[in-house]
Amino acid sequence: MSLSLQEAIPLLPRLRRHARLLCGDSARADDLLQDTLERAARKGALFHAEAGPERIDALRGWLLTLMHRLYLNQRRDAREALHDSLDEDESLQPLSHEPQQQVALRLDMERALAALPAASREILLLVCVEELSYQDAARVLDVPMGTVMSRLSRARERLRQLMTDGAPARAPLRVVK
Repeated sequence: MSLSLQEAIPLLPRLRRHARLLCGDSARADDLLQDTLERAARKGALFHAEAGPERIDALRGWLLTLMHRLYLNQRRDAREALHDSLDEDESLQPLSHEPQQQVALRLDMERALAALPAASREILLLVCVEELSYQDAARVLDVPMGTVMSRLSRARERLRQLMTDGAPARAPLRVVK
């Protein structure tokens, strides 16, 4: 049985939350969600799952896979556009690095998530927020299950460091914009 977008309506709040945490910006998250739903509408004939309670889980996994791949494509395109613009204007100086100041207060969860590398943030969102199994997360990310487990372990540890006042100096914060 192929996809009807009506089936995706109950999943919209979870998909939007996932996009918001992935992008860190509500406008970009809304764009990503819209792009995901447009692609799902175009590619709906490729989705096949039997009717029953597992169908909604399969649909959620399929939509998260589409969203993940679109997100990676957007990041790649943004990097290429930046690289192309830097090549065109050779008068630009390299960006200077300014170390981030020590933060006195605890970081809130959203800021800590934003500080994680994209791969760490993605795996935490899929397994901890979306509650996907390791196997389902591996399928969404198109990586081996062992990679999911090791990324998740490192991401949890890094998040733990960021959420405490004494985050080690050897692991500088990176704010993803």
